[in-house]
Amino acid sequence: MRLVETRSVEIGTTLAKAIYNENGKVLVNKGVTLQGYTLARLIKLGITYIYIDDKQTEDIVYQDPISDPMKREAINAIVTTFNHIHSEPFSSKSFVLEKSVEEYKQVIQHLMNELRGKPELMSILSDVCVHDSYIFTHSMNVTLYSLAVAMELKLRPKQIEMIGLGALMHDIGKVIVPTEILKKPGRLTEEEYLVIKKHPEEGFELLRKTHTVPLLVAHCAFQHHERLDGKGYPRGLQGNEIHDYAKIISVADVFDAVTSNRIYRAAMLPHEGLELLYSGVEKQFDTDIVKAFHKAVAIYPVGITVELNDGRKGVVVKQNVLSDRPTIRILEEEGHPITPYEISLMEKLSVVITGCDTTFKSV
Repeated sequence: MRLVETRSVEIGTTLAKAIYNENGKVLVNKGVTLQGYTLARLIKLGITYIYIDDKQTEDIVYQDPISDPMKREAINAIVTTFNHIHSEPFSSKSFVLEKSVEEYKQVIQHLMNELRGKPELMSILSDVCVHDSYIFTHSMNVTLYSLAVAMELKLRPKQIEMIGLGALMHDIGKVIVPTEILKKPGRLTEEEYLVIKKHPEEGFELLRKTHTVPLLVAHCAFQHHERLDGKGYPRGLQGNEIHDYAKIISVADVFDAVTSNRIYRAAMLPHEGLELLYSGVEKQFDTDIVKAFHKAVAIYPVGITVELNDGRKGVVVKQNVLSDRPTIRILEEEGHPITPYEISLMEKLSVVITGCDTTFKSV
């Protein structure tokens, strides 16, 4: 299978990995021959990348470290809680949240159990689960990234659980934001953006009044938009004034935001998102956390086509210890198709990836 941009797929191509909605219902099944109306629907749903069948990569299979049922369990927990809280008056929101915290803790434990001991690097780009609200999938993705980073940093289980809870509820304050602003299909006005910027404070107030939520989790929601140089919000905290857990969540939050497709801008590829994080090291983001993120997250997902500094082009077939040194099946040399062979960049240190090609061109 090969991971390609949906807009580049030709009619008649076969889908290699099924696409689900948040309830686990198959929207488009594996093995379906893609027609024009199906591709148009996927694009409208915000599915930027899909896996397709390709003779030269038909043996490549992406193994997700988190099972689809587990992802659906987590997203459904988020959806149920957010929707229930949103429908209640502010005075009752903490009471509603209080009843959900135990379920959230169980979700985090299940995610930790699935991640623990898995050799696969975390990759969200290749996940094809559709939801009509960006907030729900964003909360899920930020949680997975944050857990992966916390594990890479070798934190204690209780610390990892706390970070997971903080990540799962980092955007809970958005239940206070008017729906017409939250789901606006386009860029926000300056006034609307100021309303959105209140969500860390709203989340903190909601969580700190919830007896079953540790105060540290509330501070994760409060601080996830703070930056080391003091140019974040809502309080302009600097350096060590920001809790380490919030620093982890802020890195995960930014990465998922820029690598997610939005109506008003195209998604960055993972390696572009990582470059953005490194450009903010020591100014916005903690160096050790960004390095841990680099090790824990697949910068070049399995199935993506990459270009090398020596002119060769191929498809990532396997992740290695370093996320930017995968094993690649070489398909082209100097622009010409060749008999495929594989190289591990862990063994070819002079060879580096210089770019990605997400358009599908059979070679």
